[in-house]
Amino acid sequence: MLVLGIETSCDETGIALYDSERGLLSHALHSQIRMHAEYGGVVPELASRDHIRRALPLTEQVLAEAGATLGDIDAIAYTQGPGLAGALLVGASIAEALAFALDLPTVGVHHLEGHLLSPLLEENPPAFPFVALLVSGGHTQLMRVGGIGDYQLLGETLDDAAGEAFDKTAKLLDLPYPGGPAVSQLAEQGRPHHFKLPRPMLNSGDLNFSFSGLKTAVLTLATQHRPLTEQTRADIAHAFQQAAVEVLSTKCTNALQQTGLKRLVVSGGVGANRQLRAALNRAAADKGFEVFYPRLEFCTDNGAMIAFAGAMRLKYAQPGNHAFSVRPRWDLSELTEP
Repeated sequence: MLVLGIETSCDETGIALYDSERGLLSHALHSQIRMHAEYGGVVPELASRDHIRRALPLTEQVLAEAGATLGDIDAIAYTQGPGLAGALLVGASIAEALAFALDLPTVGVHHLEGHLLSPLLEENPPAFPFVALLVSGGHTQLMRVGGIGDYQLLGETLDDAAGEAFDKTAKLLDLPYPGGPAVSQLAEQGRPHHFKLPRPMLNSGDLNFSFSGLKTAVLTLATQHRPLTEQTRADIAHAFQQAAVEVLSTKCTNALQQTGLKRLVVSGGVGANRQLRAALNRAAADKGFEVFYPRLEFCTDNGAMIAFAGAMRLKYAQPGNHAFSVRPRWDLSELTEP
C-alpha cells in the first residue's frame, strides 16, 4: 500500500510517500521559520496561506523523487489535529479533494500519534511496549505505548510545555525566533554551575512536569543582572537547559522503573536537543535500558510520520464520503486501537 502523507498542523508543510512493504520512499518539508521570525512567533493566517502555496508543489516533488505518479497512490493520510485550525483545514481539504478525484480512501491522523510512532521509521525500531517521552513546544507527556492506539498517559506538564519554556527563555534573553535552538546553542558557551535554577517537581513522587516556575526563575535572574552581558546570557541559558534536561531525564527513568519497561522512545522537537540526548544516553548505559530517537529531521513536524501512522491505521479504515472536519484540540487518550 502506497500512502501519501500530508502534514500542515502549524508552521511546516510536510509531504511524504510511505510504502507498507518498501518503507519510506521520499519526503519533503518546507519550514516557515524565516517568514514568522519577523513577528517573533507563528502567525496563523500567514501559516495557512503558505501551506496553500507549498502543498501541491511538494507533492509533485516527492512523487518525482519516488518515481511515482498520482495514479500509483493507494491512500492518503493527513493531519486532522491537534494544531492551528486554518492550517489543518488546508491539509485536510487538499487530501480529501485529491482522494475524491482519484477515488482513494483517506484517514485523519492524530499529530501526536505521528510523533510517537516516528522512531518506528528507523532501521532499528523499538518493539512494543515502550515508554515514550513526547516533548515539544506544545506538549510534554510521558506515555506507556502498548501498540498502535494503545496509549496510557503516565504524566504530563501541569502548565508550560518544555519547548514553550525554551521559547520563553529565549525571549527573556533577547534571542531570535525560534527560541529553543537559540537557547541550546548559547548554552554551550555558558559556565557550568555559575547559576543555579530550580528543578520543578523533580521529587514530586509522580511523573508530572511543571516548567512555569523555571521560566519565572529565569525572568528573575535576568532582571537581577541587567544589562545582560553576552557571558551572563550564556550562563543563564546553560543553567536553564541544565535544569530542564535534569527534570526530563529523571522523570523518564522514573517512568521506566514504575512500568518495568526497558525501552524509551523520545520524540518531538525538544527530542533533538543534544544535551537531553546525552543525559538520556548516560542514564540508559547506567540503568540498563534502551533509548530510541527519530532522526533529527523527523523530530520536528514532518509528512513521513503522518504517512507512516496513516498506513498503520488505513489497514482498518472504513470508506468515507470525503466530508471532513479538523480537530484543533484533540486529546491523545481519545484514540483507540484499530
